[in-house]
Amino acid sequence: MSHSVRVRTIPGIFCLAVLAIRGFALDPTPPPRPTPSPLVLNVFSAALALPNGVQVTSGSAILDVRALRDDVLRIRIGVNGQLPEDASWAVLANSRQSSVSTTAESDDDAVGFRTRSLRVKIARRDLHLSVTDLDGNILQEDAAGWPVTFHDRTFRLYKQMPADEHYFGLGDKVGPLDRRGQSFVLWNTDAYEFQESTDPIYKSIPFFLAERAGRYVGVLLDNTWCSSFDFGKESGEIYSFGASGGPVDYYIVYGPDPKKVVKTYSWLTGAAPLPPLWSLGFQQSRYSYETEDQLRGIASKLRELKIPADVLYMDIDYQQQNRPFTVDSQKFPNFTGMVKDLRQEHFRLVTITDLHIAYGPNIDYGPYQSGVAGDHFLKNPDGSLYVGTVWPGPSVFPDFTQKSSRGWWGRLYSKFVSEGVSGFWNDMNEPSVFLSPSKTMPIETQHRIDEPGFAERTASHLEIHNVYGMENSRATYEGLLNLAPNSRPFVLTRATYAGGQRYAATWTGDNSSTWNHLRLSTPMLLNLGLSGFGMAGADVGGFAGTPQPDLLTKWIELATFQPIDRDHTAKGTGAQEPWVHGPEHLAIRRRFIEERYRLLPYLYTAAEEMSRTGLPIVRPLFLEFPSATPDHHPLDLDAPNQFMFGASLLVAPSRFPDELDSYDVILPPGDWYNYWTGSRVIGAEKIEPRLDMLPVYARAGSIIPMQPLTQSTEEKPQGPLTLRVYPGPDCAGTLYQDDGTTLDYQRGEYLRLNFSCQSDPQGLRIHLGAPEGNYRAWWKSYEVQIFGWSSGKPKVLLNGKADSALSSSLNVGQVLTLSLPASGETELQIISTP
Repeated sequence: MSHSVRVRTIPGIFCLAVLAIRGFALDPTPPPRPTPSPLVLNVFSAALALPNGVQVTSGSAILDVRALRDDVLRIRIGVNGQLPEDASWAVLANSRQSSVSTTAESDDDAVGFRTRSLRVKIARRDLHLSVTDLDGNILQEDAAGWPVTFHDRTFRLYKQMPADEHYFGLGDKVGPLDRRGQSFVLWNTDAYEFQESTDPIYKSIPFFLAERAGRYVGVLLDNTWCSSFDFGKESGEIYSFGASGGPVDYYIVYGPDPKKVVKTYSWLTGAAPLPPLWSLGFQQSRYSYETEDQLRGIASKLRELKIPADVLYMDIDYQQQNRPFTVDSQKFPNFTGMVKDLRQEHFRLVTITDLHIAYGPNIDYGPYQSGVAGDHFLKNPDGSLYVGTVWPGPSVFPDFTQKSSRGWWGRLYSKFVSEGVSGFWNDMNEPSVFLSPSKTMPIETQHRIDEPGFAERTASHLEIHNVYGMENSRATYEGLLNLAPNSRPFVLTRATYAGGQRYAATWTGDNSSTWNHLRLSTPMLLNLGLSGFGMAGADVGGFAGTPQPDLLTKWIELATFQPIDRDHTAKGTGAQEPWVHGPEHLAIRRRFIEERYRLLPYLYTAAEEMSRTGLPIVRPLFLEFPSATPDHHPLDLDAPNQFMFGASLLVAPSRFPDELDSYDVILPPGDWYNYWTGSRVIGAEKIEPRLDMLPVYARAGSIIPMQPLTQSTEEKPQGPLTLRVYPGPDCAGTLYQDDGTTLDYQRGEYLRLNFSCQSDPQGLRIHLGAPEGNYRAWWKSYEVQIFGWSSGKPKVLLNGKADSALSSSLNVGQVLTLSLPASGETELQIISTP
């Protein structure tokens, strides 16, 4: 260990500065003293080869590098003769404890090892750590002379930053998709009306992808303290990350394909659960629908105007004096009956349940009394209850790092669940606290860690703050599963941490009703998806302010192709339901919402893939096309704000949606089809902006399942299942179905169909696979639509034989359409005729 090297910046300076701005005194009690020299870990003492890695000592410090898989490394550092506790809120225990055998490699210059994918070297000269693939391509490398520095409780790691490397992830941080040239602090913050320069905001997801020359690597810093990431803002040659305290414990995940990195991150931290089908429908909300009559009126208007919808939200004003788990009986005199009536109209209700519990020693308020009796609330260092002001006034806060307290919290939902409320919204869980310069509770507030896999101890809020919102949503999710063991919970959380996707969907927080925020929503959702949160959305129309009519229309269009489609706005703003602004806007908005419902088979299939693999529903172009450019740089850098909706549809809004000028859509290599017209498009297309149009393209080689229009996900579609066939290379498609609400799919009650097509000079073969699983489909027939057909009326064979009924159903045009019964595995041969 060395104390003699001059440090570029004080490690953790970003966190320290932000915490100071937030009103925290990090070390108020000791008298002033000289700032000690930083500790730089750069002197080699000894090395020990391990069956799965290597351990190097530097004086009393330990550098431990192990292979969990051939493509996953875990690096831990301890400065006082021992490694940090092997525990994590984010990384699954089975993954964290995985191991593969490695081959030790050592010479006069370095010690290290190799796996079947990676080579690790630690220089004897200065502990310089490098990770390469087996061909010698550098994947990550310490900055020269700067492996890691410590300064009191803070630490920072410095890495070489090649000029052609790009960075993605960190959740929904504001700004461009590529993080290069930016710096960020991770400290969950109530950031009402955030703007493009605002940082930090609501979430802390310390995971990013680095790309260079088409090779992708993921990095997860598993540290819940205030952390910071600098991707070349301080120095154009170095990127760095660190935290204000806690363990040096990080993971390197190798691709080289970006999909593999995302899937492996899901292996580390878990995938989002399969959401209930209704959560993919249109959702209507505001702060607040304040009376029962008003909420019933919104439901009636949606059905009257035939605007498909599934979900209504209730913000805090339904509660008695803003106290969670209560209902104001004057505003909602027949709450139970209202929930039942809305269900009969195929509406699900999602109610807000903020985590602050009204401080009520002298009031009849069950959650407070039961929480005190069970010792479930956070405390001050002197042992008294911590009390902070939020919506109910003086409030206390659950101690979610105690398993018993999470169980208590989950049981509070019993009455709402029994009354038929379908989902729950955990807001304000950064946690947000009013009348405080820090916007949250004091950092010395005490959390008791009583959790399997952790040593029992007391921790300060400085350590737990960033994970507090995730443990809140975990308590809700697990509580709902206990109350209704065969129903899929739906939890929406504002604050979270890495791994929080296991428990809740999320949204981007209190955005604004501006054109710029419409633009910002796309990179925010794409980076959330890369960071595990494939189920996410942004408040459609913007939360703060009243949107212009055209803005709301364009936002509804874009949200059609996003995982969560929720129209939401703040108290005191104008009406924001789809019918406001007159019949012209209503017609456009309704048409796009209807298209979302037609696409539900495709969307639900993408959601099921997300639940198995971690691949998000909305994806940057590079996730599907990592080699789209000659030098393999991400195509997204040339085509900002374009994105993939699932694997087959490309959505191309204007980079600046309020501009009236034409713009170019840049398509990845290969053939594409205009989703709306069916015409073939190659390479690029110039778009003239129109209020009623959002460019969407279907990838050649795709088979997209669609359904007849319904007014809700509970309404059984009437008619055939449509299969849109876009011939091209590797032509294939998949459909997944189940009952949409229960966990029966885990016991075989699902339906999976695989489709494929092959083109040849004679025509086209389409294979409809045999059904997998025990779930019975709603459709009895298929309508197959073949795009790009240029011949005349073809000859059609069904399972090798001519079928007169099938031939008579043919509709020949630019789109060739035919109908056939759904009768198990089927082979269609469509033969061109002169």
